Amino acid sequence: MRARLRDRIAASDPGLLRLTAGLRTVGAIALTLAVLALLGADVHLLVAGAMAAMVATFAIREKQLGAQAVTLALGLPVALVSVTLGAVLNARLYVGDVFFVVLIFCAVYGRRFGDRGTALGLIGFQVYFLSLFVGAEVSSLPPLCGAIALAFCSSAVLRFAIVPATPTGVLLRLRLAFRARLAQLVSAQLDLLDAGPDEMDKALEAVREGTARLHETAMMIQAQLEDGTPDESAARLVQRRIADAEIAAERLGLLLLTSRSAERADTLTLHLPGAPAPSVGQPAAPDEATATLRRDLQALRALVLRAGSGESGTALAHVRNRLLGYRDEENLPPAPAAVQDAFRGIGEAARSVLGLRIALDGPQDESDDTPATARSREELDAEDAAIDGGEEPAEEKETGLRRPTTRAAVQVAVGSTLAIVGGELLSTQRWYWAVLTCWIVFLNTASTGEILVKGYRRLLGTVFGVVAGIILAGLVGQHTWTAFGLVLLLIFAMFYVAPLSYTLMSFFVTAMLGLLYTLLHTYSLDVLLLRVEETALGAACGVVAAALVLPVRTDRRTNELLGTVLDRLAEVTEAAVGQLSGGPADELLDKARDLDQALADLRAATQPLTHPVTPLRARRHTARYVVALLETCAYHARTLAATAELLPTHPSIAADPRLRGAAGRTVRNIETIAARVADEHAAARVETGPSIASLLGSDAGTPRYGRITDRVLRHLERLDEAVVGLARPLGVPMAEPLA
Repeated sequence: MRARLRDRIAASDPGLLRLTAGLRTVGAIALTLAVLALLGADVHLLVAGAMAAMVATFAIREKQLGAQAVTLALGLPVALVSVTLGAVLNARLYVGDVFFVVLIFCAVYGRRFGDRGTALGLIGFQVYFLSLFVGAEVSSLPPLCGAIALAFCSSAVLRFAIVPATPTGVLLRLRLAFRARLAQLVSAQLDLLDAGPDEMDKALEAVREGTARLHETAMMIQAQLEDGTPDESAARLVQRRIADAEIAAERLGLLLLTSRSAERADTLTLHLPGAPAPSVGQPAAPDEATATLRRDLQALRALVLRAGSGESGTALAHVRNRLLGYRDEENLPPAPAAVQDAFRGIGEAARSVLGLRIALDGPQDESDDTPATARSREELDAEDAAIDGGEEPAEEKETGLRRPTTRAAVQVAVGSTLAIVGGELLSTQRWYWAVLTCWIVFLNTASTGEILVKGYRRLLGTVFGVVAGIILAGLVGQHTWTAFGLVLLLIFAMFYVAPLSYTLMSFFVTAMLGLLYTLLHTYSLDVLLLRVEETALGAACGVVAAALVLPVRTDRRTNELLGTVLDRLAEVTEAAVGQLSGGPADELLDKARDLDQALADLRAATQPLTHPVTPLRARRHTARYVVALLETCAYHARTLAATAELLPTHPSIAADPRLRGAAGRTVRNIETIAARVADEHAAARVETGPSIASLLGSDAGTPRYGRITDRVLRHLERLDEAVVGLARPLGVPMAEPLA
């Protein structure tokens, strides 16, 4: 029961990153409040200390503890200078406003210096805002500075002593999350096998969601590998095994879907949200083969869950040996071809789980191995020995106003100026709420559409948060510590849901502010309504600045990212096919992960186009379709890359020089589409023609899965079809097929 609960938590919060952030922030605030209460501080200092502790904790995002300590130490003098200037300039209207705009520009511009520059800029801005919120004056500076210093010390205690988060520890928890999410995906695939015609769409959507969540965790592990593993070879080994498991799980889902339908399922079906399931009949009849398939899926799920528990024994070894045996043709049960393919998929998934366990947990007991299991171990050992490190190529960086940080700094400075002017027209005392909203909508956004969506979400969360704030303020009245207790709960909720929903985060922030106003005895319905007005004004100013000052239109942003995805796709495909054709080894998994990251960036940038409130319905469907096609292409490219890396060590894989020529059309088509995206007047056309298998003169009598080359051909064909499919929604003309 405890293990099941642990797996569920690990899957819902990979690496426990959200839980850690919430506990650390709430703990720092609680410690600050406790010390200040013992010292007899008044409520203004309590509020200031709580806000400073929150800022000191969430602003620092570096991975290594040493770097975090340096940034926290530098952040304290920045905070003290910022609150001092806020108190001095508070009464000087125009000078204070000008300084606030300059501070905002510097804070955003500081992002170009990495995590430390971002953290120090955020601390400077937020503490200046804190001074305005509590109405800091020069006479109150000594106790206020003391409260801020105490807040930073409390943050250090929680960060380094009570709730530490080392890169190694985070990576360990992410690995648990990957296993838990892999088990959840297998459970969803089992439901897909058992679903009736009316339940098929729901079951397929669960498989899609599980596949996406597994991929998300794999990307999170990739981001932590460099800092969380002892050496580069170990990092590459884990990277390889994670990629193998992800590919095997995704392929198993496709094979199970095919086993339920009358024809081979399209890979796009697994990547396009809302796409209908292929026509299926009733659930598989309870004959011996399908009953065995269902049993082995359950066994695979158990194998995944127990892989990280340290469990071993004869029963577990028996399950592992049986599943790995399906990699040999003679061990397949009598069944239709599509069902046999599913058994093969289970065997490949079991092999990936074995490799994952060896890579993460070290050597295993081999006394109960069957010949099939021993052969799988030998293959894995040979692959591991061939893995070594490589160097990342340096990327060109933009300069001047083309640099994103510089452009964003100019935009947010202009938007903040508008927000100050408009905010003071609404309220001479609380105009800074408009500035805060303008600042926040620019965080982690890169186009006008993203800023518009973020502003809309913040306004929506604020409106509902005002209602909650009114209710909570009425309930707590003047009970100070009850209010602070609710503030801590709301702050924890804010940090826990922040990566999941910006609207919910804004809701909890606004509800918390209603309680803080109550503590400062400035609560009223008018104040909370003013917060909505200032939020709407700040969001509008941010959108206006983004649209008029050095604008980056959503179309331009998505086209740039689309071009990057296509370039990465061409690189991975060409390198993988080149290696499969007998060419030199390349850093294929690194290239594949670069493709995944580029695709993740594109998916985030298309949110304004796919948001439910967008009025352009046809455009929304097109954007979703293009992203789904690209995810399909990425899946096939990842599989080709993983297969190519097996070439030097796997006895059943041989280089085939014909592949380079056969795949040349696919690479040219990707480059043609990329050129068309970059220049709509480009004249090149997408080529069509005979299938890749026919170009290689593939023997129709060759058994399916009889050679690894056949699998490579199928992935190349599906990739070629998906690339040609991209031409229509992107408006790329098709060339007439050659006679």
